[in-house]
Amino acid sequence: MTIPGNDAIAPLREAARLSPDNLPLRLHLAGTLLRSGMPAEAEAEYRAALRLAPDHVETKLGLADAFAGGGKTGEALVVVESLIAQAGAPAVAHLRHARLLFTTEDRGRAADAYRRAVALDPALADPELASDLGVGAGAAPSLGAAPAPGTRVPATAGAATGDVADVERPATTFADVGGMEALKEQIRLKILHPATHAALYRAYGKRSGGGILMYGPPGCGKTHLARATAGELGAGFLPVGIEQVLDMWLGNSERNLHAVFEQARRTAPSVLFFDEVDALASRRTGQNLSGARTVINQFLAELDGVESDNEGVLVLAATNAPWLLDPAFRRPGRFDRVLFVPPPDASARAAILRVLLRGKPVADVDADAVAKKTARFSGADLEALVDVAVEAKLGDAMRGGVPQPLRTKDLLDAAGRVRPSTDEWAAAARNHALYANHGGAYDDVLAYLKEHRL
Repeated sequence: MTIPGNDAIAPLREAARLSPDNLPLRLHLAGTLLRSGMPAEAEAEYRAALRLAPDHVETKLGLADAFAGGGKTGEALVVVESLIAQAGAPAVAHLRHARLLFTTEDRGRAADAYRRAVALDPALADPELASDLGVGAGAAPSLGAAPAPGTRVPATAGAATGDVADVERPATTFADVGGMEALKEQIRLKILHPATHAALYRAYGKRSGGGILMYGPPGCGKTHLARATAGELGAGFLPVGIEQVLDMWLGNSERNLHAVFEQARRTAPSVLFFDEVDALASRRTGQNLSGARTVINQFLAELDGVESDNEGVLVLAATNAPWLLDPAFRRPGRFDRVLFVPPPDASARAAILRVLLRGKPVADVDADAVAKKTARFSGADLEALVDVAVEAKLGDAMRGGVPQPLRTKDLLDAAGRVRPSTDEWAAAARNHALYANHGGAYDDVLAYLKEHRL
């Protein structure tokens, strides 16, 4: 039986050979290969397309699909997660993320990713996936039918009522965070000491609370560090995603944001953590949508404690693109401490590798040797490296019939096939660090770029 699309592959290949820089042609060929059950060949074409347009979203999504079609779930996740970490990532990327996470049986994160996708674009609702994830009709309040023209929407419609975020009590502390000693010390000075020595700080007219903005490449431990901060304090940890705040009905996003802060105030001491905060706090200059501006104004009012006391509420936020944030968020009393979270250093990479290898068959693995060969790798990149090494071992076991343990050579071979995803972020950050470094805001980025000759 002829596979649909096979008849078109030969002429498409010839056309691509004659016009190697034709991006739409490359994508058409790659898509045809993928639909014809040839994921490895499709992967090669998508990679060629990425060399033509490194930031092309459709190409990245196609490459992720090719990886997934070839059973390379780890690599697919790395591509999609690097994409959704960027400001303005399309809703369809979050949906791809949900489906990939579902295949790894990470249902909790898959459900969060699905809710985010549908919150950004209700047309992407997938009842079958929603049912598999157990989110049902409540996946996103905004999915309900729009009210009839002239109907007044109640204040609670689509808005969060009561508690918005799940309060965690993390067992993770700074001892569980490899490296990042300078960052830990900054957080101790800004967050931990004022909370644990409140009386002393009050004597000098300083209150516990405040905000820290962490930024850097995706997959480098910003969320892990925020969770460890709550663990150090023994405080509640409230992670907030944009899908828990943004709502299609006018005024509900502001109410959701207020409800998040009110929950943190009720459960103080608490650490309120906003991931991808640039989605909620982007620059107001040039914004045409009044709804986006009012959300930002509400966010600023909550940080200032205009109507409520933020005593004991510690606000941490993470972003990959701090240059997108409205400058008002960096004023004193808001996110007045901005910390650069770089990729893990060699010792931290070795520690991460040891954690990733737990429970896997290993023999004579020198994590320090592998760490030396993985400069600029994020934690997510290291996870992809281990996945590649495991997949190679599984292939050998299938062919030879005898499973063999992972060795140092296997991980080093895999390291040669995984590129650090942080380089893409560094390329984007370079222009901002070189030409928009007002007041030395990006001096740490410049030092990182110089150290790694990027």
